Parts: sequence; structure tokens; C-alpha cells
Amino acid sequence: MLRKALFIGYLWPEPKTTAAGHRMLQLLECFMANNYKLVFASTAQKTSYTANLYELGIATAQIQLNHNSFNDFIIDLKPDVVVFDRFMIEEQFGWRVAEFAPNAIRILNTEDLHSLRSARQSSIKTNKAFTNKEWLGADITKREIASIYRSDLTLLISKIETELLKSVFHISEDLLVTLPFLLDTVSEKQQSKWPRFEERQNFVFIGNGRHAPNVDAIKYLKSDIWPLIHKELPNTKLNIYGAYLPQHVNELHKPSEGFFIHGWIEELDTVLQETRVNLAPLRFGAGIKGKIIDGLKNGTPTVTTGIGAEGITDFTTSYDNPIAFAKNAVALYNFEKQWIAIQQQNSEILRNNFSKEKLAPYLFKIIDNIKRKLDEHRYKNFIGSVLQHQTMASTKFMSKWIEEKNKKK
Repeated sequence: MLRKALFIGYLWPEPKTTAAGHRMLQLLECFMANNYKLVFASTAQKTSYTANLYELGIATAQIQLNHNSFNDFIIDLKPDVVVFDRFMIEEQFGWRVAEFAPNAIRILNTEDLHSLRSARQSSIKTNKAFTNKEWLGADITKREIASIYRSDLTLLISKIETELLKSVFHISEDLLVTLPFLLDTVSEKQQSKWPRFEERQNFVFIGNGRHAPNVDAIKYLKSDIWPLIHKELPNTKLNIYGAYLPQHVNELHKPSEGFFIHGWIEELDTVLQETRVNLAPLRFGAGIKGKIIDGLKNGTPTVTTGIGAEGITDFTTSYDNPIAFAKNAVALYNFEKQWIAIQQQNSEILRNNFSKEKLAPYLFKIIDNIKRKLDEHRYKNFIGSVLQHQTMASTKFMSKWIEEKNKKK
């Protein structure tokens, strides 16, 4: 039986510029493969990087914030499932879905825990060690946790984040599911076509300029890490690719120092397969990092930090000290046996942790179980029902106030 799912996006998917866009496309394709008719809606404007969803057989809709036209839209659609892309979207549209499509399963897709990333960023800015106390005390944390409780199910890309929600906030595992990137298996035949060690050269960093951890990492590379690597390997280059890089990052372009800012690149897989070592010195962030997964998919060993490796089981090449980071990057670049061993280890990580064939059935089994016992599922989520209650629904009444205000203009 063909079911209907509505995805409400914070942005239109850009799989070639962001890991979040790639992740969203994976989810859409999984729902289609499991007999769902899809509609993707967003308040955002499309860009030249936006995926052509129409070609994939996905209907699209432009929707408005704080406008009752969405009420009629969702009543007519009658979705079985609604997926909110990040908690900000659930805040805006969750109450309308609950009111006008009460039987639809409400799923929050976090991409990563925004509040965790924000708290870690603050600790870097203030040069203080990250603690749960600062995370718990932030307004964005309260908003994100409230959104998780209001949803029937929340998708977490990293097992670390799932465990944090259970241990720090005592959120029931019935409301959470760990769903890493959903990837096709890289076959031995595909791996045999990867360029060999001696056919690759230079270093690479990949990162969208609208993502603060990436901008910080590029600056960190320029100031603390690359000078150490370039001193040992003066004939190598560091090539930096990413859409939406800000001007102050473009100004770091220094060919005389082997530091190259290129901007966006369409054929990312080709670039990675031509490169010997992938660098990802992320000092804050959350979730699983798409740039590292891209390295795994193309047989390009990555040197990263503890934050970068977070959520990736058995990932070994992570170093938080810039001297250790640079030293191990140089060693990986120079020693073929070590490079091949890491490449093989990374292929195992990819196979064991990110197989779409294993993960997709797991997700839809959970969704189907919730659908069969939706009332019971919501009854157990008492805090969620409290947050849905009208006396607590501040986002609903703020939206209605803005809606009425806009009518008078």
C-alpha cells in the first residue's frame, strides 16, 4: 500500500554542498523505496545547488511561515508521516501538524544536535573546557529537547548523541533511533579502481562555508597545523573546497605557502581519489561528519580530531593536539604501508556501520510499530503531551499572533 510522507525542510536539499543535504536525499530515497509517496515542502528559497526533486519523483511545495494556508495544505494531503528537518521547523509547524493531521507520525530529523554543537562552539570561543552544565543551561538546548519530546520519534545520526540524550536528559529510548548515513556498499570491484598510494598527492579539506565548525577548522589549519605539515613536506599543497566560503576565508589563499582556497567543486569524488590524505581538524561540532564519510567512500585516509571522529566506531586517526595532528598527517602521507592499513580499516568501518541495506529496514520496522500503537506510544510520552498542551504551546500562540498581525498589513 502506498503511504504518504511530508518532509518539511529547513532548506531545500543541496547534496553536493552539504552533508545535511546528502543525508536528506538519503532519507527521501529510503522512504520512496519503502512505498511512500513523498512531498517535500520548505519556506526557504531554492538555489543553484538545490537537487532536482521532481526528477526523482518527489512533489514539492513552497509553504509560508505563520500562515493558515498550511492548515488547508496538510488537511488535503493527509500524510501518514511528517518529517521535520531540525527542531526549528518542528517549532514552527509541529503544532499545526498535531492539530490538523493528528494521526500522522511526527518525526524529528536532527542532522546533529544543534544545541550540543552550539555549546561546544561557545567553549572554544571562551577557551573553556566543555561541560554538560553549560549545555543544559542554554536556551537553545531547552528548545531542542522540547522539540524531541513533542515528536513521536527523533532520528540521531550519531550513537554518541543518542546516549547523551538518554543519560543526560533521561529521554526514553522509545523516542529515539540512531540512524547514521545510509550508504550503498562500496564493492571490491569499485575499490580496485581507486588510485593507488603513489598515484595520489597533496592534502584536502572539504567544508561548506555556512557551517561554523568548517570556517573555524580552516583558520585552525592555516594558523596552527598547515605550517607544521608544510615545513616537513614543502612541495605539497593543501586544497580547500567548499560552497559559500566567506570572503575572510578566501583571503587565506596563499599559493606561496601551498595553501589553496578553491571554493565549490562538483566532482568531489574525483578530487578525493586524487588526494593522498584528507584533513578534518574540527574543534567543535556534533553528529557524524560528512567530510570524513566522503573520505571513507573514496579510499582517502583522514586525519581528524576527537570531535571529528565522534560517532564513527573504530576510527583511529584522531588527534586534538596540533603538533600530534601534523606529525601523524605527515607520517600517513609518507609511509605507504601505514596508509594502506588505514585505508583497509576505513573500508571495514564503512561496511560495518553505514550499510543502507541493514539500516533502512530497522527504521521502517520502528515506524510501523509506532503506527500500529500510536495512541499507546503517545500515552507513554507524558512530557510530550504536557508540551503539546495549550498552556505550554508558546510557539503556537506566537505563530497565531504573527499571523493575525500580518493580516493587518
